[in-house]
Amino acid sequence: MTTLLPRSRPEDQGVPSAALARLVHALDEIDHVHTLTVVRHGHVVAEATWAPYDRELPHALYSVSKSFTAMAVGLAVDEGRFGLDDRVIDLLPDAAPAVISDRLASLRVRHLLTMSTGHAEEPRDWGEDWSATLLASDLAYDPGTHWLYNTPATYALSEIVQRRTGLRLNDYLRPRLFEPLGFDESWWEQSPTGVDAGGFGLMLRAEELAAFGQLLLQRGRWQGRTLVPAEWIDLATSAQISNGTGEGDWNRGYGFQFWRCRHDAYRADGAFGQYVVVMPEHDAVIAMSGGLADMQVPLEAIWRELMPAWDTQEAPTAVPTHLTIAPPGGELREDAAEFRYEGPIAHLRIAGDTLTLDGAELTVVPDRWTAARLGDRPGRRGFWYGDRFVIAGGWVADAYVAHLRTLQDAVTFRLELSSTGRLTITRDHGFTGPDVWAGDPVGVQSSVADHHSVVSP
Repeated sequence: MTTLLPRSRPEDQGVPSAALARLVHALDEIDHVHTLTVVRHGHVVAEATWAPYDRELPHALYSVSKSFTAMAVGLAVDEGRFGLDDRVIDLLPDAAPAVISDRLASLRVRHLLTMSTGHAEEPRDWGEDWSATLLASDLAYDPGTHWLYNTPATYALSEIVQRRTGLRLNDYLRPRLFEPLGFDESWWEQSPTGVDAGGFGLMLRAEELAAFGQLLLQRGRWQGRTLVPAEWIDLATSAQISNGTGEGDWNRGYGFQFWRCRHDAYRADGAFGQYVVVMPEHDAVIAMSGGLADMQVPLEAIWRELMPAWDTQEAPTAVPTHLTIAPPGGELREDAAEFRYEGPIAHLRIAGDTLTLDGAELTVVPDRWTAARLGDRPGRRGFWYGDRFVIAGGWVADAYVAHLRTLQDAVTFRLELSSTGRLTITRDHGFTGPDVWAGDPVGVQSSVADHHSVVSP
């Protein structure tokens, strides 16, 4: 078991276990949290895992990756590799278009960090060279005057670090951050040109997320060493630009690849429920992974259950640590006809209680998750991250329905075989909506009803 932080009874760190239990129960009502880690005064006071997910497996972080990119930028700036006010076209000359507008000429590193590049819309058609796509896109505003969430801007930071240091982000951060923190081997998705994606694609374990949050809380100090300058942590996690108005957690100001929150907190934030929430006022960190459609819901649970509870007293109670996402149910029919499907996301055969998926022969039952692996690499496989998954299913009325959960990602799949032999595969990746593939049983050619090959909020 990965343990980078000491453990403690909640009450010994001024946290009522009853409040932590209420938080876990509130999160258990959400579809779906995968892991939770709560740290107070440098000690883990609660950790919960929702089976079949495993906190020891690296999990796709989506845009929490951006906050790690910000750490790499800060370290490179501290080493004198480049400066916050250096022009982007000078740092990425090969990616600059032939005609350079006045606005593009004024684009600086700090504008990439604060998502204030001047774009009116985030570039979507990334092409082969992602930085070139960013720099060729029209700038409707002067850089520094308009906030717009912009993942290609974070990618440009990654390429700047790589060009100025000669190392990919993952390799640059390993001796400077990951190894001193005690992280296991990390993996970061790369662009077609061999640059770490920066804005998404990093995979880490639950404990490693919590340790990163504790490093931030300690302003870059770890076991007596300064890993990141405190001044950089302060800059990165404070509001550098306004990102809207309102009472929620999405418009409290934006730093250098960090979001400000209510209650004077800040967070690293990734699509579908990946969080590192840091509360300096309360000396606390909350790290989560998940597969959520509404990312505000878990934050509301944190504010509701924990904010009033710090340093109060209640009768101690057990905090749930091992919870379960229920399998879908159904029934087995041994006499069902065999069905084969050849399509873009899977090659499968269904016969009785046996489902063969991409060469892996599985006994699929309604009331238990069956574990398996696809391939032997930790990174992106087709439309999801990781090589571990579980599956459960059976017949529901006249349809065979199986649910597949990718254990290292937020993505889930639903496979439905109708009584006519038509197969529908639905990929649910949270708030961007489902993708649907459908095909007939012989010589199938699937149709894709809303395909997103890169999801990076």
